[in-house]
Amino acid sequence: MYIIKLNAIDSTNSYLKGLASVAIPKDFTVVVTESQTNGRGQMGSVWQTQSGKNLTASVFKRLTSYRVQDQFYISMAVSISIYKALLTYKIPKLSVKWPNDILSVDTKLCGVLIENVIKNNNLQGSIIGFGLNVNQKVFTNLPKASSMCQITGVVYSKDEILSEVIKQLKYYFEILESKNFDKIKLEYEDLLFRRNKPSTFQTPNNEKFSGILKGITNDGHLKVWTEDDIIKTFDLKEIKLLY
Repeated sequence: MYIIKLNAIDSTNSYLKGLASVAIPKDFTVVVTESQTNGRGQMGSVWQTQSGKNLTASVFKRLTSYRVQDQFYISMAVSISIYKALLTYKIPKLSVKWPNDILSVDTKLCGVLIENVIKNNNLQGSIIGFGLNVNQKVFTNLPKASSMCQITGVVYSKDEILSEVIKQLKYYFEILESKNFDKIKLEYEDLLFRRNKPSTFQTPNNEKFSGILKGITNDGHLKVWTEDDIIKTFDLKEIKLLY
């Protein structure tokens, strides 16, 4: 593992993308920063974090034999890895909110942004960015955000948590490299927030409907059993789970 520690940077993902544009970085190259000035989340959202309190990092994973259509398995493996790392710290009632937010009860602890490096329709590598709320205690105008410390009252070592996350990532990427996709998908679906429970969903034009989250397709679309007794599939741009 090759770790680059920075005091401040706009985005750890952007930093790794810059490295990858010159040459493919070493496997499990990690960029970690105390302060991220332009952190990014899913769908162009902004990731807010208090300087020095949280774990803000990106990991480069070399990929040699992945098809582009299998890239959601990377997202699943990353979600499970962070979930398992948090389990070792006894964080209660953890789940994965599709596609890859990590929750404790119904508050968000961790956001993930994965950007894959694709050349000639083949995956060359994956930039796995994550922001994990560790020791921050106040979240202004973020009613659904929380941190490990806020939940347990314990102050944590970010270096130790990073080491545990990397350990879990290595384990689950070994499973992916053995092509055991079914194991990854089954484990991911078992962790899904509100799976098999009546839930409310919202479309981009703010229309709401009720349904039951049943799982995901192989390419990461959400399967929802709707009120008209049909299982429909939705991608990230088409639906939002309200909670």
